[in-house]
Amino acid sequence: MTTAPGNEQRRAARKPVGSRAPVMDVIRDQPMGHLGNLSATGLLLIGTHAPRRDAVYQVRLPLPGPDARSSAIEVGIQAQWHEPAASPGQVWAGYRIIAITSNDATRLEHWLQQH
Repeated sequence: MTTAPGNEQRRAARKPVGSRAPVMDVIRDQPMGHLGNLSATGLLLIGTHAPRRDAVYQVRLPLPGPDARSSAIEVGIQAQWHEPAASPGQVWAGYRIIAITSNDATRLEHWLQQH
C-alpha cells in the first residue's frame, strides 16, 4: 500500500525511526520486527511474518533517543495492512494504535515533537 505524498490518508504524520528499533510482542515474549516509522496513531513495522488480518497485539517498542539510549512504551496495536518489502523475506505492516496509557501517550508525543 503505497500512497503518493499528496494523497496522505493518515490521521497523524509518521516520523521515521533513525535506528533499528526492535518491537516485542509482550504476550508471546517474542520479537515482531523493527520500527520503520511512528506517529501518535500508528506505526510501520518491518518484520519477517505477515500479521493476521485485523489482529491485535500488545507490544513494547523503544523510543530511540540521543547517544543510542532509548526508553520503551507499551501499546495495543491492530493490524491494518501488510505487503512484501523490497528485501526478500521481509514484510511491511501498518498498525493502528488502539490502546496506550496517558503516561506513554505523553512520552510518545514528546518523542514525536523532538524528531
